[in-house]
Amino acid sequence: MSVTESIRRACETVARRARFVRIDEGRVEAYALLPLERAIAPSVDWGRHYRGDEAGTAAYFVTLDAINFGSGYFPHLAKREGMSGYFTVAVSLKEEFERNGVMPAKRLAGITAAECAGIFGQEAGNGAAMELMGLFAGALNDLGRLLLAKYDGRVERMIGAAGRSAEKLVEVLAEMPLFRDVSEYEGMAVPFYKRAQLTAADLSIALEGRGLGAFEDLDRLTIFADNLVPHVLRVDGVLKYDDGLAGRIDREELIAAGSAEEVEIRACAVHAVELMRAALGGRATAMGLDYVLWNRGQERAYKAIKPRHRARSVYY
Repeated sequence: MSVTESIRRACETVARRARFVRIDEGRVEAYALLPLERAIAPSVDWGRHYRGDEAGTAAYFVTLDAINFGSGYFPHLAKREGMSGYFTVAVSLKEEFERNGVMPAKRLAGITAAECAGIFGQEAGNGAAMELMGLFAGALNDLGRLLLAKYDGRVERMIGAAGRSAEKLVEVLAEMPLFRDVSEYEGMAVPFYKRAQLTAADLSIALEGRGLGAFEDLDRLTIFADNLVPHVLRVDGVLKYDDGLAGRIDREELIAAGSAEEVEIRACAVHAVELMRAALGGRATAMGLDYVLWNRGQERAYKAIKPRHRARSVYY
């Protein structure tokens, strides 16, 4: 079974068994036929992401996606004015690349939490932010070591090893522990591989489907299960949460990473979008729908209505 098929099957099973989250399937078809299908062409905000030559751009996005997590820490992160936690990290890394060029594998392999704090503008006295910087350092260390051990220190060789397959790139990246996004639910392994799948998508978008961004199976990807897409689906009435879980989220309590509630939120979001994709009859990919839903979640209205769930996870 392919990586993405295993994700789909596991998430469908979780959705059937779920106790804390359910999909309002009666709303799915009408919801899918809203502006979702008219806005499925993802693009990069180059004002907030690094753009170099092909290899440099690819290295930036692989490096960024290696640390594209921490939503449960973001309320404590020192952010750029007017920017979310994600864009604070993306812009900080962009500026680092502009100052010093692509981070060599040796530097990645040895970077420290203190160095990450300097790059991302965090103060040493901020405990939660420094905990995240330690996790960032670990993720970058893993990337550097893998590049040195198997790919002569070169990101482009690692991408090339996937042979133009997004699914194969997921497998390559999942050799690193913080990319190995698999939870357990009632004795069953539930894979999500959020950031590994997102890396393939980001490379494809940034490089316009050419060279290191050419993948032949992007249509097989699922959504990139995080905490924002489920939030949008909850606000729009597609996902329904148990009163107890909804109350905890609305009080901005942390939901434990890997808990049944957290797995159900992510899995039900994946399966809900698969149902939407089916309702659209192949007119949209899960990747395209994810892009629309994620950007919808950036709108002020979605941020103001109610909080999204937060989990201190290394996967999103």
